[in-house]
Amino acid sequence: MKLSKLLGNIEIIRYTGDLDKEIEGITYDSRQVKKNCLFICIKGQVSDGHDYIDNAIENGATALLVDRPVEKEDITVIQVENTRKAMPIIGANFYGHPSEKLKLIGVTGTNGKTTTTYMIRSILNEAKRKSGLIGTISIDFGNVEIESSRTTPESIDLQRIFNQMVSQGMEYGVMEVSSHSLEFGRVDQCIFQIGVFTNLTQDHLDFHGNLDNYRKAKEKLFYKTKKANIINIDDENGRLIYKNIKHLNVPLLTYGIEEKADIMAKDIEINDNGIRFRLITPSYETMIVSSIPGKFSVYNVLAAASVAYAEGIDKDIIAKGIEELKYVPGRSEVLQIDKPYKVIIDYAHTPDGLENILKAIKHYAKGKIITVFGCGGDRDKTKRPIMGEIAGRLSDFVVITSDNPRSENPLDIINQIEEGIKPTKCPYVCIENRKDAIKHAMTMAKDSDIILLAGKGHETYQIFKDKTIDFDERVIVRELIQEGI
Repeated sequence: MKLSKLLGNIEIIRYTGDLDKEIEGITYDSRQVKKNCLFICIKGQVSDGHDYIDNAIENGATALLVDRPVEKEDITVIQVENTRKAMPIIGANFYGHPSEKLKLIGVTGTNGKTTTTYMIRSILNEAKRKSGLIGTISIDFGNVEIESSRTTPESIDLQRIFNQMVSQGMEYGVMEVSSHSLEFGRVDQCIFQIGVFTNLTQDHLDFHGNLDNYRKAKEKLFYKTKKANIINIDDENGRLIYKNIKHLNVPLLTYGIEEKADIMAKDIEINDNGIRFRLITPSYETMIVSSIPGKFSVYNVLAAASVAYAEGIDKDIIAKGIEELKYVPGRSEVLQIDKPYKVIIDYAHTPDGLENILKAIKHYAKGKIITVFGCGGDRDKTKRPIMGEIAGRLSDFVVITSDNPRSENPLDIINQIEEGIKPTKCPYVCIENRKDAIKHAMTMAKDSDIILLAGKGHETYQIFKDKTIDFDERVIVRELIQEGI
């Protein structure tokens, strides 16, 4: 594609060199640059692409997009006001605006995004409608499955993925939309048919500063939709978002359990085998059964069913699609082990997420609840004592350990969690090494006890200051059993 066409709809401050040259690739990562590539210099939270210009040229870049003066000979340099804002436009131009050829469904919120997208996709599969999935666990479409590195990919990567989905005949794209992606403009140039809000609780305050800013970032999704917006009306922030967007010329559907809503759950039954309830919509009622237990699971089903309702999918297909999804990796995942106690792995890494999973377990637990968890380093520190208090209040024993400490001292994080658990009087122990922490929990577990391994979920690694190690809790548990624990 000619560079001039690639730059369509972008306001250029100044440029040097030839705008008529052919561009064969676009990237913001100098390591990915190939011959005849446009290298886009973006400033991230850790590094600045402008510092890697020489590497990009060495690797074959023939054009640079910058947002500060750069003097280079024998290469085209285009300066714009903000390269990050220009990047999604370039990505959409290069890949031919693929999101216009997909029915794109975006799900945002603090908790429930992953499970809700899996449920939506399961219903679409049952309805024989081809769909791709983009989210925290993986990017999955057709015969392609890629491990995900972040909840929502960077804008250029998104456009490339959409293009691949279209080429593989996908009708739908179902994706998690993070607050970071909305704030950074990663989903600019994405044409969403449906937007879904699950809930909003404390998370990412290290980035957003406060809950108001966090909510406003999430709210941006609902100004990008064409067909319907779907809001959890039981959530306080959901009600605020509803109030702010109801003037938009886009149909608005609400779902809930407590408040009056368009899509509701009644006669709810929850046990260790899952949930069962009567789904009520403006057009019909039907029974829903899911093997994923907990009240939060009811909300996730309602969100997915609301999307299916907006798409005109038959009620029997909705029920079958929900029933067919047996579990989501790292989300209330019960390990299949030959032990008299249960081990559940869950991604709960926020106060609300931890409270939800513990309340769900408490609802059906016959023995003691032993919780093993930590908090991530270089993230919101204020939630650490809050999560300590929640774990202490809802567990019978707690093992405080490491999560992904990143650049922080793991013991400092553990001490901050400990401040929250002390007032609860719940017995606990601090074991920094996460494998040893799991071993301690398994050693003390008795008949009918439930061990909750919270925070890592689907992750198969652990991040430290100087290294990243393999750490899959499913593997760890089975190794410990083989060792005779």
